[in-house]
Amino acid sequence: MATSYSPKDDDVHQHRSRKPDNTAFKQQRLPAWQPILTAGTVLPAFFIIGLVFIPIGIGLFVTSNNIKEMEIDYTGTEIDSPCHKCAVNGTWNTTCECVVPFQLEHPYEGNVFMYYGLSNFYQNHRRYVKSRDDSQLNGDKSSLTNPSKECEPYRTSDGLPIAPCGAIANSLFNDTLKLYYVDNGTETEITLIKKGIAWWTDKNVKFRNPTGDYNLSYIFTASGISGTTKPVNWPKPVYELDPEEKDNNGFINEDFIVWMRTAALPTFRKLYRLIEKKDSLAPTLQHGNYTLHVTYNYPVDSFHGRKRMILSTISWMGGKNPFLGMAYITVGSICFVLGVVLLFIHHKYGNRNSSTEITN
Repeated sequence: MATSYSPKDDDVHQHRSRKPDNTAFKQQRLPAWQPILTAGTVLPAFFIIGLVFIPIGIGLFVTSNNIKEMEIDYTGTEIDSPCHKCAVNGTWNTTCECVVPFQLEHPYEGNVFMYYGLSNFYQNHRRYVKSRDDSQLNGDKSSLTNPSKECEPYRTSDGLPIAPCGAIANSLFNDTLKLYYVDNGTETEITLIKKGIAWWTDKNVKFRNPTGDYNLSYIFTASGISGTTKPVNWPKPVYELDPEEKDNNGFINEDFIVWMRTAALPTFRKLYRLIEKKDSLAPTLQHGNYTLHVTYNYPVDSFHGRKRMILSTISWMGGKNPFLGMAYITVGSICFVLGVVLLFIHHKYGNRNSSTEITN
């Protein structure tokens, strides 16, 4: 006898095949643990968090306040600023020099870190962050002659590929900062160390110069092997970034490497130089009068930005960061106060609820 076929039979079979296997895992019958929140477990947790976080926060806050830090704004937009003339007439590749006097009220002990800071500069913009060629920066010769399309519109110039390409490299910070100590009208230059300011992984892994039997300038120039040109806003090519230190040129120049690590916020600082402590009996920077000599090359007026130089010491927790200590103190205080409030509520109403349950 012939049997009738119905499409519903396939639907039933597919529906049954989709059913999970009858196992503890697929049927969600595995044993589980769920904490029971009672006054005996919650109240001690609040008090422990408060008693631990508050001392840690106080320690972090005091340590942060002991770090000495000074900021010198040399943007020059104010009329009475020493760098006003440079700020008004400054454009890319236009060199102007200005001197900013300042005073250190307290001596700086230990190693002192010198930063440059920028405000209203959005290095976190999506197109800006992507505008680079990591293969080129790692020394790949094929990327020298054929940079990534992500570098547009800073991929080529005058028919030649740009090295290094992209908007990040093109906007390299190129102010020159020098520090002098002034004693009875005599200026003594402070030694600024330019090496050791970049991350080790960046210096030795991510950024490499193209290798070959020729010198660096021949590899990068149009008459050499690769045939590249400098970024549009740069006054000199990448192989001449540091005329004093030959092994600090090309893609492994540490100022360049520091700049290429983009900042997350529009107001940021980047390490510029290191002032090492040489005499154990004398401070690294003694209190007194100083002058900051600025070679003003980097215009910020077009994006309403500001420039500053920062001198800072460090501690075991790093640089100055009062927010971390305040955050610990705030969280610890809130937990401790909540613990006191809940303990009062439990002491006043907890026994009443228990008596009601027993009566019922």
